[in-house]
Amino acid sequence: MPKYTSISTLQADLRAGKITCTELVTYYLNQIAQHKNLNAYVEVFAEEALAQAARTDQMLKENPERVGSLFGVVVSIKDVLAYKDHKVSAASKILEGYTSLFSATAVERIVAEGAIIIGRTNCDQFGMGSTNENSVYGPTRNALDPERVPGGSSGGAAVSVQADTCLVALGTDTGGSVRQPAAFCGIVGMKPSYGRISRHGLLAYASSFDQVGILANSVEDVALTLEVMAGSDAYDSTSSTTAVPKYIKQLSFGRKAKICYFSTAINHPSLSPDIKAQTENLFDRLRKDGHEVQALDFDLLEYIIPAYYVLTTAEASSNLSRYDGIRFGYRSDDATNLMETYKKSRTEGFSTEVKRRIMLGTFVLSAGFYDAYYSKAQKVRRLIREKTLDIFREYDFILMPAAPSVAWKVGEMSDDPVAMYLADIYTVQANMAGIPAINIPLGKGKDDMPVGIQVMAGIFKENELLAFSKLLCGIL
Repeated sequence: MPKYTSISTLQADLRAGKITCTELVTYYLNQIAQHKNLNAYVEVFAEEALAQAARTDQMLKENPERVGSLFGVVVSIKDVLAYKDHKVSAASKILEGYTSLFSATAVERIVAEGAIIIGRTNCDQFGMGSTNENSVYGPTRNALDPERVPGGSSGGAAVSVQADTCLVALGTDTGGSVRQPAAFCGIVGMKPSYGRISRHGLLAYASSFDQVGILANSVEDVALTLEVMAGSDAYDSTSSTTAVPKYIKQLSFGRKAKICYFSTAINHPSLSPDIKAQTENLFDRLRKDGHEVQALDFDLLEYIIPAYYVLTTAEASSNLSRYDGIRFGYRSDDATNLMETYKKSRTEGFSTEVKRRIMLGTFVLSAGFYDAYYSKAQKVRRLIREKTLDIFREYDFILMPAAPSVAWKVGEMSDDPVAMYLADIYTVQANMAGIPAINIPLGKGKDDMPVGIQVMAGIFKENELLAFSKLLCGIL
């Protein structure tokens, strides 16, 4: 069985009869079994996937013109996306045994186009983490070096593509949770503009930041999957009514780009010297190809992480209040009254990191501290957004590393949450401003581990971002 790295090649072989969808799903199920030690999946839908594969094979024989645009594409979904009649837990004990009554709009749309959901992937609880170690199911491990993390929170989704157990993975991105694991695993990972994909059916962490994202081996596969999922949704009032372009047909970037990068980011003390060297080398190559690449000062960089964690923890403290041990999910057996049920269920059901963020969020929203922290953080966010959008009035793209280092060893950051938070320094800006951003594999860094470059574009400029990213892949 060849390793498929593009939807177009796979679908061409399926139509030509070189492979059947059933054979493909069987191969991926075997891959999942062989890579079980990586702990990428929390549940595999083997029987359902094979049944859907058989239906696809039958349709290709009987009426090949009726198959959807994602026919035969095997997809994994992060364990924060609802899938009707399937469990969803956000990798947390608090949702133990919960079965979804409906599907997330993003999941519904890819299934309608023929995609085959093979399983749900591991993640940091409620998307809170950068390592995929904060999970009730245990840590996910990087396929290139199982002693290292895959990044987070969509670490299981990234590894599912990296280890060739599916062709495309759906993740979510609140502050870099698609792009950072994509960088650590050496694949493509994209977060679209806020509102481009409906959040209906996504278990919320921070509602004004969360966005469904896509991980794949190629820009083309990301473009097609985005095209299917994007668009307005009556179930999500924050989804945009802006028309969805045919991304897959607009992947030609026929001009020279005007690009900027932040000198404060490239010279930041947390940035690994080898990643800095590779990034600067890319800038030089782009200049030689005729693109304009300029350094800018972005004096708000040091405020991005503090503002982000004030705002997201505040939203988390509100969003996660619904998990109370009463209506659904886990309930403590030791409680003897209502208040004990609340307290013990949440104490036993949430992880240390989730409880830490809930308490931080409750603190910044409390009387006497609201103006000092939350209100100021909102003002900082507004400044960051306005300054970022101002940049896109003059430049096409912002380039910077996707992460300040390569993947670190499992357990290395466990005792230092602040160090883990700082690992998001390059990815959070896109979520603060609501703009699209993508990780493209740049090369190898320390210990021969993957390095990624991040490209950001203006709001709803996904078509230009994808086209330039494809050009960038050709350069690299």
